[in-house]
Amino acid sequence: MVRYVLKRLIQGIFVLFGVSIMIFALSRIIPGDPARLALGQRATQEAVDTLSRQMYLDKPLPMQYGLWLRDVFSGDFGISLTTKRSVTLDLIQFLPATMELVILSGLMMVGGALLLGRLAAKYHDKFADGLVRVLSYAGIAIPSFVVAILLLVLFGNTWKIIPTLGRLSPGVSPPPHMTGFFILDALAAGQLSTAWDAFLHLLLPAFALSLGGMFQDARLMRSALTDNMSKEYMCVSRSYGLPESVLLNKYLFKPSSTSVITVMGLDLAAMVGNAFLVEKIFNWPGLSKYGITAMIAKDLNAICAVVLVIGLTFLVINLIVDLINAMVDPRIRLGGS
Repeated sequence: MVRYVLKRLIQGIFVLFGVSIMIFALSRIIPGDPARLALGQRATQEAVDTLSRQMYLDKPLPMQYGLWLRDVFSGDFGISLTTKRSVTLDLIQFLPATMELVILSGLMMVGGALLLGRLAAKYHDKFADGLVRVLSYAGIAIPSFVVAILLLVLFGNTWKIIPTLGRLSPGVSPPPHMTGFFILDALAAGQLSTAWDAFLHLLLPAFALSLGGMFQDARLMRSALTDNMSKEYMCVSRSYGLPESVLLNKYLFKPSSTSVITVMGLDLAAMVGNAFLVEKIFNWPGLSKYGITAMIAKDLNAICAVVLVIGLTFLVINLIVDLINAMVDPRIRLGGS
């Protein structure tokens, strides 16, 4: 198992290195002068040339990448052209907001998918199964930003019972910064009212972001459970007189969950990059919104940093998913023998 983990970590390092080369090259190929975009059309050519030298844009592309990679290893992603400060400080500020959103969205997605998939499989070809399938088709077809707009209209104008914009209500001060997660920081500081306010602000964007993945994974879970219900080991278990609840929870759930866990991991990792529309609609100051702003402004340093963070998130979550699958299915950790 240790050898398996080390192998995956080494593979992840090479993948991350390849991602850094690709995104660095693409960010330099995009038409437009980043220095001119940062300074504006009225800036003098001398000022533009000075900023280009500071960003190493006057050097060959391989040398630019080498200098950039040297700075990255020292924790310096350069200066953002949009916020006019260190990209590292921007990541420290915006990344926790997105991760807090993604974690709650992931919990909603996983919990809802397992519950709905199990419900549909238990009542196979009955009303509950048909209802779950209809809701699944609708949930997959409707984009998350459409759900976000509907929630914003309903709870922002009609039912004003849950706050809709930002991370905290006006007049509520942020908790002391420890992790950047407002709920955890407020709980650690003993500010229960602030933690509750932050949780309420998190509900609607998290639900909008989780809905598509929840219904997709519910369909996969339902299909895996119903396919395995007809297997021989299930027929033998039924012949022993075991209750259906025991069969479903103990003998059917684990062999049916490996493929679903993999898809759930990919959906969870994709949320980090796909959250920009939800963050924009709910005015959530997260990394995805920051990354889209950087791409529009061709902020090279910020673009590379955001893509690297998203790539690292995919690698970490995929490793965790592989470890979970290895614990669920012994054949994986035994090399398939």
